[in-house]
Amino acid sequence: QDDLEYEYLGNWEEREGNSNVEVELLTNYLRTKGYSDELIRKAIHKLKLESDVIKEDLYTANQNIYNMMRFGVEGIKINQGENEQRVHLIDWEKPENNHFAISEEVSIVRKSGSTKRPDIVLYVNGIALGVLELKRGTVAIEEGIRQNITNQQEGLIQPFFSTVQFTFAGNESQGLKYGTIG
Repeated sequence: QDDLEYEYLGNWEEREGNSNVEVELLTNYLRTKGYSDELIRKAIHKLKLESDVIKEDLYTANQNIYNMMRFGVEGIKINQGENEQRVHLIDWEKPENNHFAISEEVSIVRKSGSTKRPDIVLYVNGIALGVLELKRGTVAIEEGIRQNITNQQEGLIQPFFSTVQFTFAGNESQGLKYGTIG
């Protein structure tokens, strides 16, 4: 937060509606890029459709969303007969133009009604790109790795990981390890 100047969004343990796509944050960012509210609404709708429901498997969903983040959400029309437009979710040419934020204890409600709670989530323009599981020095780092992998399973909070590009696990004594989904 201090060194990288990420905005601290707070402790989201009790916050309702936590998501891997924080619509308000993404909308605010896209407005600064000059997109119309209707174009923003349609782009976010398309992104949420892909991120909320895993149609094939997590890897495929993650790859599709990566393409949207990397190359933009394409094929968006405001009115019939108009040309399709592309909405860029992340500024790759000037990374400093993006909005970087972190939140802790992000509670995600499962279909069963119970919750899972990643320790820290890294957001870029309101899109969850990283999840950190941090353990006390007396708890092996492998416990954080196991927790990240378990949370990605069907029936848990798998859709949350559809946007996540990096997973981290660490503790005070063993340091930090990172990987991707799966």
